[in-house]
Amino acid sequence: MSEMSRRKFLKTGSKGIALATIPIIFKANPLAALMAPGGGINGLKDYYEHFGVNESIISQVMATALEKGGDFCDLYFQNKISNNITLEDNIVSRASTDVSLGVGIRVVRENQTGYSFTEEITPKAMKEAAKTAANIANGNKTIKSVELKLHETPSYYNVDTRWEDVGIDTKIPLLQKINDKMVTIDKRVIKTQVYFGDSNDYVLIATSDGRIVYDYRPQTRIFAVCNAEENGRRENNYDMLGGRMGIEYYTPESLENLAISTVQKTVNLFEAVKPDAGEMEVVLAAGDAGILLHEAIGHGMEADFNRRGESLFADKVGKKVAEDFVSIVDDGTLPNYRGSLNIDDEGNDTEVTYLVEKGILKTYMHDKISARHYEVKPTGNGRRESFRHRPIPRMRNTYMLNGPHEKEEIIRSVKKGLYAESFTNGQVNIGPGDFTFYLKTGRLIEDGKLTRPVKDVNIIGNGPEVLKNMVMVGNDLKIDTFGGTCGKEGQRAPVTDGLPTTKVSSITVGGVSS
Repeated sequence: MSEMSRRKFLKTGSKGIALATIPIIFKANPLAALMAPGGGINGLKDYYEHFGVNESIISQVMATALEKGGDFCDLYFQNKISNNITLEDNIVSRASTDVSLGVGIRVVRENQTGYSFTEEITPKAMKEAAKTAANIANGNKTIKSVELKLHETPSYYNVDTRWEDVGIDTKIPLLQKINDKMVTIDKRVIKTQVYFGDSNDYVLIATSDGRIVYDYRPQTRIFAVCNAEENGRRENNYDMLGGRMGIEYYTPESLENLAISTVQKTVNLFEAVKPDAGEMEVVLAAGDAGILLHEAIGHGMEADFNRRGESLFADKVGKKVAEDFVSIVDDGTLPNYRGSLNIDDEGNDTEVTYLVEKGILKTYMHDKISARHYEVKPTGNGRRESFRHRPIPRMRNTYMLNGPHEKEEIIRSVKKGLYAESFTNGQVNIGPGDFTFYLKTGRLIEDGKLTRPVKDVNIIGNGPEVLKNMVMVGNDLKIDTFGGTCGKEGQRAPVTDGLPTTKVSSITVGGVSS
């Protein structure tokens, strides 16, 4: 391949290259982006070479960033290569590759943040971006950055083969296996779609307090959709697989199970009824129903909402917010899960953070800024969508720990209620914690037994109230196998959630008025 300018190459990549997976190692020389085998970026020296920087260049940029009196600064280098394929009715309808490369520079002065980024990683461009970020500060005292020292990190997502080394000729047969299985399971299936995505994300973070870290972050997801028809009536549903994994994750068994569950979720809707509307007991199913925990409760425990006094949990640290058998954690250490991180996007160590322990609110999810405000250490929750965005407190893998009850015991305790399996299209008002969720799959509970499937159901409630009204928690914790993408302040971040079977004593169900 002949040499081309990096800007020209990135422009080509952002438009999408049909049916191509591009194994790219960028040398940040602005004159060229060379094709090369993947998997060659493994140590600090490799990351320096990958981004075309060294400690001296980074130190010069930091000095520029701090020259107006900032308290702290950091540099976030990122190179992300993403591939996407869409298979419709066993035909590839779309395939694309996106390449993103740049550095974000943040300057913090007391409670203010200046942020700038550049897609051109040269000393000149980075210093100009640093000057822009430095404008947040206006002081006489200049703080100097300290000598950078490599901080060793764990590895929670080892993969056998990096995605840049996997060709499209290997990926498409996986999607075809799912499609072929879906159309043979049930004769009512009339249309299928299978979406596939993977990415390689190389990150290098340097901070003015002397820490430098690097991380390779793989990500992948398969999203299967089924449309079925019976007597002129059509239904659709979906299921997913994914995480920070390699191609080896997609075994024949996992692909077959995905196809089966997608079709089963769809055809079950032909038997679905609309429940009565009103206040009732709701049992949240283990696993996928954890999205309610994430949205209605988890966001309210992110430190920035509490620092600004916007969350109902703002004055609840150390206080009882749930029953003694309720414990909630946000965990960045689960091997290969979508929300896991070796380090957060500020270079902080990740961890298992106990938000609620035995009913007591213990702490919030902190980035570096909120941790300084509360005089605690960061919890490893400083996250950003890309180098174009500043870090903010975000969830990782958020789930409830096991409680003392059996699933069957919980179901038997409900005379008339709703069993909620999975949600979609949720809306949450973070401040008061009010939420509305659309129930995608679920069943009625009648006389202590699971009966008919339900559809067209909204549930309406308040996160802190739901937390207080969790009256039974099962011992069958399940963390979903795919995770999702969380939106906050215009930024998207991969996350995962889960919970055991959990009974809530009262939630408003929007169904059919009696």
